[in-house]
Formats: sequence, structure tokens, C-alpha cells
Amino acid sequence: MADHIPFVYNEKDCQLAGRFYSDSPILRLSLDSVDKTLGALPKGPGIWLDPAIDGLHDLPKAQDPWKSFVKSFEGADEIGDPGFQEKPDKALVKRFVAAVLNECLKKVNIARWLSVPQLPLVKGTSRNKVNRQLAEGTREWKQEKKFRGKLILPVILRHQEQVNLKTGRRPHLAFVSKCYRDADADGVWIVESSLSDQDGSKTFEQTRFPGLLSFHDELSELLPKDTISVAGPYWGMNLVLWARGMVRHPAIRLGSTYQYHLPGGVLKTRKTRVAIPPLRRWVVASPQFAVWLKQVLEKIPREGDAYRELATLARDYPRLNANQDLARVQIAGFYKEWVDRIAAVPPSGRALALYQDLSSAYVFGKSLHLLPRDEGTARRPERVAQQYMLSCL
Repeated sequence: MADHIPFVYNEKDCQLAGRFYSDSPILRLSLDSVDKTLGALPKGPGIWLDPAIDGLHDLPKAQDPWKSFVKSFEGADEIGDPGFQEKPDKALVKRFVAAVLNECLKKVNIARWLSVPQLPLVKGTSRNKVNRQLAEGTREWKQEKKFRGKLILPVILRHQEQVNLKTGRRPHLAFVSKCYRDADADGVWIVESSLSDQDGSKTFEQTRFPGLLSFHDELSELLPKDTISVAGPYWGMNLVLWARGMVRHPAIRLGSTYQYHLPGGVLKTRKTRVAIPPLRRWVVASPQFAVWLKQVLEKIPREGDAYRELATLARDYPRLNANQDLARVQIAGFYKEWVDRIAAVPPSGRALALYQDLSSAYVFGKSLHLLPRDEGTARRPERVAQQYMLSCL
């Protein structure tokens, strides 16, 4: 069975999951949108239901309808209050946990996995008490309900300083280990939510990617060997972590943002993007990119997969550029083929296979001219593949 875990939030996600990811072992749904997704899921995968309370990270700025959803639970206002977080009322936290998890089972009584209610980790220790009480309340709920499914502890990091250096990682790793045991959890889901890993920043290969790898490696030393582990969603670092055997499951999105955003937050208007298969990356769709693509096809040899893939993209580009939903399908389809290519290799050889795959993309990209200015620090076509490649071995 495949390892990838799609994150499903709406009907379009359901359609793409059914088209490309019916072989996934499990699909992650969000409690605040489960009514929109549950009836449209492909048959086969199990369900991981997340209570979607991590938007309490910044409750005053949260948007409806999520704010109305979370405020339906007793204690939400208090748990979203920084003063309460430092001096939480254990009884109120326990009631909140029970209400949230009971609602999860009411909506999806066949859920195989449930997320432990947790707030995102911040730089200091101001949330440690409330997060530990949320974990302890989950363990008590599990015992009272005799829940036989798996509990997954979210580890939602908000700042690169929590990951980059050992001094920043150490206190968070120790805390996560405690919460894992307090919750009697079966697995962890780790995401560095500020990381948009296709941006091409110089800090990625020097600091951020190595720090993220070290966070996973060091946490694995503190948790039981059979711990379920999930990383992402990202575009490529989830695949690097999975190929290297540092996590069991890469979390993925479905053709849209390959980054984790807290529920209730304000999302920017999404630009239409398309995948460039031979470069293992995506790009903003624009008239300038259409010109770039035409010039590349005039330059490169007609033999080989790269020309074929880019010629197909050029043929389909007018429709993709005009229809964001079609562009999502193109991205999701490419991404699934990419993941399947690496998954076909035995686990012991996946890191090398991904390295070689990215090396080919890097070499090809080096022969091309700059992408349009929309790509910012990732204008060099090989930039994204190069940064992942350096993290593979």
C-alpha cells in the first residue's frame, strides 16, 4: 500500500483524491469542513480526522465560518486567550477536549485516526501548560470512551528558529516527547508551517532544510520505534524525509498550496500555477512563462522525455492558464506520478533514487535561461531541485 496522506478540505480535493489517490492508506479530513467532504471521498482509504482547533493560535484574527465553528465548543474563548494558556483551568480544558473529540466521533465514528487537540508551538514556553493539559485530557477521554483507533499528536511549528539550531530545537523536542506520552499517542504529525519550500532562499540548503531534518531525526530518538510519523505538507521536503526513512508518511496537498495553513486564517488569492515535470517544480502561470516555454522548446533536443513533457505542457498551457481547476489537476497528476516513481523503489534505495531523480532535473535546469520574475529567488530553473537534492543523502 502507498504511504502518502492527502489533506482534504473541500469537494475539489475529494475529486482529485478520487482521481489520483484512491490508493492512499488514509485521508486527513478537518472537522470544520467534514460535512463538505465525507460523502464525496473515494472508497478504500481510511479517515484521519483532525479537530481543527489549532486556529486558536490567533483567535481574534480568525475568520468566519471557522470562528463560529470553534466557538461552539465550551472553553474555546479561554483556550484561545494567552493569559489562560499560561494558567489554564484543567477542568475546563478537559471538558473542551471531550466536546471536540466527541464531535469528531459523532461526525465520523469510523475514523481510524484522530488528532490530539493541540495549539501550535510558539518560541517560548507560554503554551506548554495548556498543551500538556490538552494531551492529558485526550488520554482520559481515550480511556473513558475506550477509543481503539490511533491518536496522532500534531507538532505545528510556527518559526524557523524552532528548528534551525540545536539550541532552538532542544526544548521543543523535550516538550513534544512529554506530550506524546501524556496523550498516550500512537504517532506524530510534524509541520513547519512557515516553510514554503519552493521559494529558493539561500537559507534553505544552509540552515532550514538541515534543521528540519535534524528536528525529525532527534525527535525519533525520543519516541518509541513504532511511532507513526507524518511530515508536511510541503512540496519536496516531505518526500525527502520519507525517502530517507525519517518519516513513514509524506503529507501532501492536492494541486493547490503545498504548505500548511492554520484553520481560520486569511488566505491570499491563489495565483494559477502549473507543474514543470522535468524540473520537479511548479511556476506561476503568466504570459512571460508562455514565452519562456516557447523559447525552451526551440532550444532543447527533440529526443527524450524532457521535450515530450514540455511540449505537452505547451499544448495544454492555454487551457491551464485560463482555468485554475484544470491547472490543479495538472499539478496533482504530475505530483502523483513523481511520488509513485520513488515509491516503486525499495525503501532502502529511495533516498538515492530521489537524489538521482532531482540530479537529472538539476542538470537539465542548468541548461535553461532564467524563469520569469514571478519566481523571485527561484528564477534559476534548477534551483528547487538543487536544494532538495542536497538534502537527500
